[in-house]
Amino acid sequence: MTDTPDGISVLELDALWEEFHQVVNMTSMELGAWLGALPDGTDTGEGERVLAILHKRRADLTGEDISTMYAVVDQVEADPDGTDPDIRRGELMALGHDPTKTA
Repeated sequence: MTDTPDGISVLELDALWEEFHQVVNMTSMELGAWLGALPDGTDTGEGERVLAILHKRRADLTGEDISTMYAVVDQVEADPDGTDPDIRRGELMALGHDPTKTA
C-alpha cells in the first residue's frame, strides 16, 4: 500500500479518518458555537484544530492534522477514573465529542 506524504499508509489514514469522524460527533457549527461560548482565557487550541480538520478534505490533511486526529481519538476513548462527569463532558465537547448524543 502506498504511503501518504506524512508516512502512514493510505489504508491507515482511511481508518483514522473514519474513526475521527465517528468520535467527533458534533458538527462544525456546533463545535464553533461551543468554543465561542467558553470563557476568555480558555485554551481552545486543540478544538480549533479539530474545527479546521472538519473543514478539510482527507487529501488536504497535514502531518499536524493527523497527529491531532490521533490525539483526539485517544482522548475521547480514554476513560479516566475520578473525573467529574461535568468537567469531562466539557473537555470532550471542546474536542467535538458530545457524550450525550446518541448514534
